[in-house]
Amino acid sequence: MKPYIACRVTEIANYVLETGATVRQAGKHFAVSKSTVHKDLQERLRMIDLTKWHKVMAILDVNMAERHIRGGNATKQKYILCRQNQST
Repeated sequence: MKPYIACRVTEIANYVLETGATVRQAGKHFAVSKSTVHKDLQERLRMIDLTKWHKVMAILDVNMAERHIRGGNATKQKYILCRQNQST
């Protein structure tokens, strides 16, 4: 693995551990695609630091379990804003 990739993987993992960020949020913060973040955290981090990989995977599992709730809340907020705009 090239050194710059290993450095990026470690930085992304630290960011996710500190903030609890989702894959999309981490991708936006580091200007890489969510596929790259996913591959970095699931495959490459495991080769670099197994302990950190277990911690990151626990956060990603929670994010995956909550994603349907986040999507529902986003849709709810969208329609609340639509109703407010129509009434004004």
